Amino acid sequence: MDIVTAQARSKIMSAVRGKGTRLENEFARVLKQRRLGRFTRNPQNIYGHPDFVFIRPRVAIFLDSCFWHGCHWHCRMPASNQTYWRAKLERNRARDRRVTRRLRQAGWIVLRVWEHQFAHAAKRENIFRKIQTALDRAAADAMSKRHSSA
Repeated sequence: MDIVTAQARSKIMSAVRGKGTRLENEFARVLKQRRLGRFTRNPQNIYGHPDFVFIRPRVAIFLDSCFWHGCHWHCRMPASNQTYWRAKLERNRARDRRVTRRLRQAGWIVLRVWEHQFAHAAKRENIFRKIQTALDRAAADAMSKRHSSA
């Protein structure tokens, strides 16, 4: 049972931001600190609106919060209206799979980072190694394509 009215809950939930979150801001700060290259935040012209994009190497990064993306370890299901929330989170996960698949088919390298991974120092290092590897791979692929077409 919810302890606030449906109207109050609606107001609370409508205030949840989809971009410019604390997680995104911290991630951007660390990306800049690591000097991994130029990135764009929340581009509206790229399918699925990734949180971060390295345009030229075609690397898209999504930051998935444990609640909204239904993390199997950390998502705490609300006590009320569980039927709605289960369906909502499953739709979110299905959308995430669809977006990832479509971007990969279009030649993008897609990385998904869970909120809990970024919060954990050792896992954070692994995330940035994966990003660097993706950027290096994209650069190598671009060089290979240039040499093969020459």
